[in-house]
Amino acid sequence: MKLLMFDSPEFWYKTFSRTVENIEEVNKEHRIENAVVVFLQSEKDDESRRDGVLKEAAGNIIWLAKKVGRTKILLHSFAHLSDSKSSIEFAQETINSLKEKLTEKGFETDTTPFGHFLEFKIHVSGQSLAKVWKNI
Repeated sequence: MKLLMFDSPEFWYKTFSRTVENIEEVNKEHRIENAVVVFLQSEKDDESRRDGVLKEAAGNIIWLAKKVGRTKILLHSFAHLSDSKSSIEFAQETINSLKEKLTEKGFETDTTPFGHFLEFKIHVSGQSLAKVWKNI
C-alpha cells in the first residue's frame, strides 16, 4: 500500500466521472477543513497481507493526525501512486475497513466517492509534516 498524506486546512472536491462500471454514479461536491487528507493505493501484494497492511496504514495515519493536531481524516482512493494495483473489490474493501478502524479510534473519518475521478483543490500546510509519504 502507498499512502500520500497531507495536513490540509482545506480540501474541496467535486465528482467528475465514474471510473468503475458496477459502482453507482455519485454526483457530490464537498469541502472539509482541518483534516489529514490521505491519498492511498492498495497494491496486488496487499491482498495476501490484508490485516497487517490495514494495521500499519491506520497506525501511520493516526500518528500523523496526532502530530499535526487533527481529528478529521479524509481517505481518497488514488490508483496513481504505484504500478501495482490490487483488484477493485479489494481496494474498495480496504478503504472501507480503514475508515472503520479510524472511526473506532475516535477520528471523524470520511471517504471520497470510490470509483470516481474528482476535480479537487487542496490547501496544504507548510511545515515538514504537512506532506508525508509511506510505503507499506
